[in-house]
Amino acid sequence: MTNVSVKRLSAAQADFDTALAKLLAWDDSVDHQVNESVRHILHAVKTQGDSAVLAFTAKFDQLEVEQVADLEISQARLDTALNTIPQAQREALEAAAARIRDYHERQVQASWQYQDEDGTVLGQKVTPLDRVGLYVPGGKAAYPSSVLMNAIPAKVAGVAEIIMVVPTPAGVVNDMVLAAAAIAGVDRVFTLGGAQAVAALAYGTETVPAVDKIVGPGNIFVATAKREVFGTVGIDMIAGPSEILVICDGQTDPDWIAMDLFSQAEHDEQAQSILISPDADFLDRVEASIRKLLPTMERADIIAESMSQRAALIKVADLAEAAQVSNRIAPEHLELSVQDPEALVEHIRHAGAIFMGRYTAEALGDYCAGPNHVLPTSGTARFSSPLGVYDFQKRSSIIGFSAAGADRMGRVASVLARGEGLTAHARSAEYRIKSQGE
Repeated sequence: MTNVSVKRLSAAQADFDTALAKLLAWDDSVDHQVNESVRHILHAVKTQGDSAVLAFTAKFDQLEVEQVADLEISQARLDTALNTIPQAQREALEAAAARIRDYHERQVQASWQYQDEDGTVLGQKVTPLDRVGLYVPGGKAAYPSSVLMNAIPAKVAGVAEIIMVVPTPAGVVNDMVLAAAAIAGVDRVFTLGGAQAVAALAYGTETVPAVDKIVGPGNIFVATAKREVFGTVGIDMIAGPSEILVICDGQTDPDWIAMDLFSQAEHDEQAQSILISPDADFLDRVEASIRKLLPTMERADIIAESMSQRAALIKVADLAEAAQVSNRIAPEHLELSVQDPEALVEHIRHAGAIFMGRYTAEALGDYCAGPNHVLPTSGTARFSSPLGVYDFQKRSSIIGFSAAGADRMGRVASVLARGEGLTAHARSAEYRIKSQGE
């Protein structure tokens, strides 16, 4: 039977800060071999276009075709997938899509402007990106929920064209992923994967159009490629392993909490699951539930490795201290499994998504709650936010001076420009200043 040993920490221990830092440490440094391989692929696709894409697709996905156009999946094929998947799957996808769309429609930012006392117009024009690339993992790791979470906010933002890439190793296509693309309104789909797909989206080829931003999860080669092409295109984020932090007052069923911890641990061995509670007996009961339930899990080996290496049960003095520790961690997912989550959430400053109350399993957020499941990891919730409509919109400043405004502010600009030694700037502003005799 699979064994698991979960670390115990106490906020009262003398070396708690050091122990917590060690627990949270995750080495995201890119392997040099991976880096060199990715750079080679990016350069080849940038300089050779379609021919490089075909060569890498044959090499890595065992998929040989005559031309890149043969890797494009038609809209008719997407519709066929939607119409042939089991009805329960279609209804679940459509229900999730409706909730995701409803939530994200509330995020849309509008353009605005105002007029100052001189009649000068100032404002902000909000426009969507023209074209976005969506990377979707293929093969065994097929995530139709990722298609919905990435594509729907882009469409709500007004993005004109979404190009989806999804690897199909040995030609294996996941119909649920294609059905999700149909529901979300994806415009074009190519069966491409890996760094070569990221390169094709970033630089464009004879067949694959260049995009303005690339979003979506992938393996280390995809993540490294996204990091490398950032600047040529925008990216969503560099994501680390999945994380869950549960704060519990000791009154929730320990089996529920154990399974919530498993829900992240089953992603991969690097995923992190942490429980914080002021109730030491409750931590014991949850550990007993972990041991009891682990043998029943399909991915028991992965969960056991994740829980043994990266999980922790942390004892704190009270819920106020739990909030302090949580803010130090800045988790991707935070469950407030307490009697009064509304009171506790007031003390939370850093978290990707906050799940309120005993009945709010983090898994609901992954699929169908409505808010986005693309969240900041590895403590980056200190300064970044969930993926949303705002990631697919950009802002332009609007500045329109009246004659009176140009006269008044031109005098200010003149002084500042001459102070910086930029006389052309100063004279450009001074041309619009009324002469003293007028």
